[in-house]
Amino acid sequence: MKKYMSWIIPILVGVIIWFMPVPEGLKPQAWHLFAIFAGTILGFILQPLPIGALSIISIVISAVTNTLKIGEGLAGFANTAIWLIVAAFLFSRGFIKTGLGKRIAYTMITAVGSNSLKLSYALVISDLILSPATPSNTARAGGVIYPITKSLASAFGSEPGDTARKIGAYLIQTIYQGNTITSAMFMTSMAGNTLVASLIAASFGYTITWGDWAIAAIVPGLVALIVMPLILYFIYPPELKDTREIQAHIAKELKELGAMSFAEKVMLGVFILSLVLWATGQFTGLNATTVALLGVSILLVTKVLTWSDVTEEKGGWDTLIWMGTMMALASQLNKLGFIPWFAKIVGDQVAGIEWIMAFMILILIYTYSHYLFASLTVHITAMYVVFVAVAISAGTPPYLAMLAFAFFSNLCMSLTHYAAGPSPILFNSGYVPQNTWWRLGFIASVVNLVIWLGVGSMWWKVLGLW
Repeated sequence: MKKYMSWIIPILVGVIIWFMPVPEGLKPQAWHLFAIFAGTILGFILQPLPIGALSIISIVISAVTNTLKIGEGLAGFANTAIWLIVAAFLFSRGFIKTGLGKRIAYTMITAVGSNSLKLSYALVISDLILSPATPSNTARAGGVIYPITKSLASAFGSEPGDTARKIGAYLIQTIYQGNTITSAMFMTSMAGNTLVASLIAASFGYTITWGDWAIAAIVPGLVALIVMPLILYFIYPPELKDTREIQAHIAKELKELGAMSFAEKVMLGVFILSLVLWATGQFTGLNATTVALLGVSILLVTKVLTWSDVTEEKGGWDTLIWMGTMMALASQLNKLGFIPWFAKIVGDQVAGIEWIMAFMILILIYTYSHYLFASLTVHITAMYVVFVAVAISAGTPPYLAMLAFAFFSNLCMSLTHYAAGPSPILFNSGYVPQNTWWRLGFIASVVNLVIWLGVGSMWWKVLGLW
């Protein structure tokens, strides 16, 4: 029954909206495209088929019904930000394939992991180092950081169940909340972030560069990364404090890895080159996507990655399909006047409220509505443009609204064990019970709200964002 309802509900909702009277001030084409868009989003949530498959179907429906021309439906695939994320997925594959990600984590643990708190910081910092070139936070947390964390916990005799609280439960929750923060810090640290940047350009006409994002996020992000492990250390403390024994073991394993391989050196060089060129794009004039594809080209020429690695990167190509579709639909909704119309309708509801209060209310609603979502990208697709538009119509400075909602599009992931890709991987390790996960997640969400809207707002004031 559930299988059939996952089909019936999106189709029924889309058909009902399609045949409703077209609201005053809208063209029928805009209303019909919204019907397709709404049905697509519900499909993303209920998933009768994978998101990529549903995306293709939505393009076909748009074309068959003459709501959009086929060229308009496919226009999103030419968006440069989408190709940036594909290239960054390939960077991620390079980190894992060459072993450079593991080497970085082992180096950090060897350097500072003498007690459980320092060990947690070593893991979080490793995540931070990898995050600018790893847009799949699932690959970063689940493919690199988690296996190392699990092996560390097991080495201390901390397993799911009676010994979970020895150290494993604390480390699992810390790397998860740390991944939440690092996902918000760079345009290339979570797949949905480039979608946000593209939506900003398509819906509001503003350009957010890789450097703009990183500079705005760096101060609240670093403060949050310092504070979060410490907060968890006090409210969910590990029983084991001294970790010098395992630190020595990791140092031995690091030594056994030997000297850096040619592939690792190339991967490291490409990573550093990309960071430098991304950060200086406003001076060099190089587009972030150009830089990323340059990096991929170097990896291919040096055979660090093979063409088979490229074609087998399912996450990147899947992202290309659904993100390209969403970009096309969102862009056309704005072009046809639906988004400005809807923003005005909702904005009228907060008319008369001082913009700071309206902004805070909208951020809270946007953040905690993620209890209803099992995907950050679906949340972004369904709500980002509307909430930013309403905030701007209420008087919030545009750059403040666009970037704040961008950051909280990631920070809301702290809440549940199904909130994003890394969530079920770490939760299913069995170290942290569900009710505890939700309790710690809510506390983490409050900590992030205080830091990002407190320290962050002061930093954004210095940057002139408001």
